[in-house]
Amino acid sequence: MILKELRVQSEFENIITNCYIIEDEKTKETMVIDPGGEPEKIIELLEILGSKVKYIYLTHCHGDHIGAVEEIKNKEGGKILIHSDDYEGLKNPEINLTGVVSENEKSVEADSRVNDGDIIHVGDLEFKVIHTPGHTKGGSSLYCDKENMLFSGDTMFKTMWGRTDLPTGSFPDIIQSISNKLLVLPDDTIVYPGHGTSTKIKEEEPIYYNLMPGDE
Repeated sequence: MILKELRVQSEFENIITNCYIIEDEKTKETMVIDPGGEPEKIIELLEILGSKVKYIYLTHCHGDHIGAVEEIKNKEGGKILIHSDDYEGLKNPEINLTGVVSENEKSVEADSRVNDGDIIHVGDLEFKVIHTPGHTKGGSSLYCDKENMLFSGDTMFKTMWGRTDLPTGSFPDIIQSISNKLLVLPDDTIVYPGHGTSTKIKEEEPIYYNLMPGDE
């Protein structure tokens, strides 16, 4: 497997988003996760790698994660995937925030909707969709057991959870998502978040001990 991380400038001022490129070395099938901006930068790397883009996966609908989607799809192909509960928000500039904090409103139509437990194949790689609402109601994470990695979007960062004060956000939901769906993964799972640096599940567990549902 080839994994590349690009830190791209989103269309939201001062927000850098982590865009991930995952490629199966044998087939060259590729998935791009959260292309938040700088499409030319992402496309250049895809062409250097000889990638065959199969999917463009969006962990949620916010504008700082979707800024380069249309350019990549038009140039490299690939199906746009997002969780069912964020499908409508992706098309709504008030929900995806491009109509609120950007001068460039976006309304993006996903090609397919995914749901909790769905399996996405990229060559020989398998990724399980984990519905992790809280940052948005359709937020999702991708887990690859074979490679021991989790792409958590804006649900969980190093030492912090995602914001819950934006449209469709919920603090109880994000704590439920993290404690019941992410912290149950193997301790040495590497977490690749939507912003900031990577971490491991075992490093994040202590932060949530006093926030676990039922412990309040």
